[in-house]
Amino acid sequence: VFTVNGIIGSVVAPMLLTGSLTASSPPPPPVVVSPPVAASPPPPLPTPSALPPAVSPPPFEFNPRDYANTMPVTINGGYVMRSWYDIVATDLTRREDEGGLRASQLQVEALIAREKARGIPASRIILAGFSQGGAIALHTALRHPLRLGGLLALSTYLPLAGQLASEASATNRDLPILMCHGTRDPVLPAKLGEDSRDALRAMGYSVQWQDYPMEHQVCLEEIELIGSWLRLRLD
Repeated sequence: VFTVNGIIGSVVAPMLLTGSLTASSPPPPPVVVSPPVAASPPPPLPTPSALPPAVSPPPFEFNPRDYANTMPVTINGGYVMRSWYDIVATDLTRREDEGGLRASQLQVEALIAREKARGIPASRIILAGFSQGGAIALHTALRHPLRLGGLLALSTYLPLAGQLASEASATNRDLPILMCHGTRDPVLPAKLGEDSRDALRAMGYSVQWQDYPMEHQVCLEEIELIGSWLRLRLD
């Protein structure tokens, strides 16, 4: 889920999206959004009619870009489904699908390259993701060689954390990072997000953190915070 200058967008299926205003000058940068974890449903999102006037969405164009690959997901009994990487156990940080993570990193990098080919500089691109998509956003953004516009990680965790120090891009050491998490999340417990936040801060990253009394989802207060955070990055 993402918000650009009060415009609400959401991941309605496992896909990557970029968004751009249909009529605005200058346009905001694309927001590259990765999908939620394969084992969980998309987060609920308030409808535009339920939002206050300040965040009512004007016309907005959504362009589907890339889907995650299909693969057997171990935690789902080997069921073949769209997923950014295999989830082999409930303890996500002990047994990680490094090959799948790095393959999805390349897929997102290709999307970033495509946006740059369209004339969007890396500094005007923000990576964002919810759950499994947030893990890919974290993994990719912190290793990207060019300075990005920001990183938004919702209800997620830092994958391959032990390898980040040796692989991190010095260019993105001061990358603006917003992490949000539900304190009642039964899919990715809040402690997983908090540990990821603390690991990033220990490596020198400046992480803005906000938690909410919710489960594996988003809430209106979170969407409003995201809108304010993105306005600071994009204005």
